[in-house]
Amino acid sequence: MKTLLKLFTVLSITVLLSCGGKEDKKKDSSSESNSPKTEKATQTPAAKTETAAKTQEVKPSKRVDLTTKGVGPIKSVTLASTIDQDMAAKGAEVFKNMCTACHRTDKKFIGPAPTGILERRTPEWVMNMILNPEGMVKEDPLARELLIEFNGSPMANQNLTEAEARSVLEYFRTL
Repeated sequence: MKTLLKLFTVLSITVLLSCGGKEDKKKDSSSESNSPKTEKATQTPAAKTETAAKTQEVKPSKRVDLTTKGVGPIKSVTLASTIDQDMAAKGAEVFKNMCTACHRTDKKFIGPAPTGILERRTPEWVMNMILNPEGMVKEDPLARELLIEFNGSPMANQNLTEAEARSVLEYFRTL
């Protein structure tokens, strides 16, 4: 019995090692055949790092765009220097009732986390996204990119009023 167990263990390890090595060789040979040899020979380590940095683009949810106002009814929002706590409390309640099925305040879920959103987006863009998600996805490039980043899960139009959306925005200022 012990001999059979030892034989099975050796055989399993041999199979695992032999399968893994062939796959790596296939990847190496295919990547070499796809890239020109002259570029490989002349590219410096610094150039490789620069190329890698360009390919690692910032995700739309992390990108900062404080100029775009989006598409929708909101053209201008003026934020007071202090947070209106009553409005923020109303916004927290609206968020809890209408938004938590898809959003968590501080982590990615079905949709992006709103924590720090006003450091990345204008208040107008945020409110237009809340009030007009369909129009934003159709006409706003960033909203389209977010749709792709979040696996094609569109933001549901909750049919909030402008006052409710403004309260949610005020709540976002507290996060």
